[in-house]
Amino acid sequence: MRVPSPSLAETVENVAPPRMNRRQAAKVRTRLKVLDAARALFAERGYDAATIRDIAKGAGMSTGAVFANFQDKAELFETVFSEEMEGLLNDMRTGAAGVEGRVTDRLTAALTAGYHRSLGHLPLMQAMIARSWFQPEDADQRSRAFVGPLVLWIQDLLQAAVGEGELRQDIDQTLLPRMIWDTFISNFRYAAYDGWGVEELTPHVRQQLDLILSSQMARQ
Repeated sequence: MRVPSPSLAETVENVAPPRMNRRQAAKVRTRLKVLDAARALFAERGYDAATIRDIAKGAGMSTGAVFANFQDKAELFETVFSEEMEGLLNDMRTGAAGVEGRVTDRLTAALTAGYHRSLGHLPLMQAMIARSWFQPEDADQRSRAFVGPLVLWIQDLLQAAVGEGELRQDIDQTLLPRMIWDTFISNFRYAAYDGWGVEELTPHVRQQLDLILSSQMARQ
């Protein structure tokens, strides 16, 4: 009996990743140390007050070692931003997982999980929001690409609600997810300037979601 040949995907999956030599491993460790130090400093001071010199000091290495891995502070911050968006998406998914009920319940749980994550390092989120207004066009496009998966995930939640008959079939599946994301981001202003915590943000964002989606509900 002829045994079928493995598919390309199976072949790639079974190939062990190449082992790094000592130099490569050391470079990876250095890069991770720099990123950890930069993330901590950006979270403590924001973007402008964090310097390459202080980041290098926090990582326990020279500024030359930092520049060997990152072109400048902007690239370093962009990398931190990318990783933070990945973590935020994972936390939102976890927050919504297992939540039953209306789509507003799932979205509220997801956005609340996002606030739980981000309020612990509010200066970092403030820096990300501020930088989005003052960066070159190519950097802005990359930032939008980092945020894109979160908006698409919100879109998936809305599409699921359409499929379940909760939302109308003709909802704007491009505009609504973006509106919800923009609402989530705008509320950090209350945390920064009015001292709001999760206890205040959760009911507030729930009211906002109710208003945004009220006209999109399917008629029963």
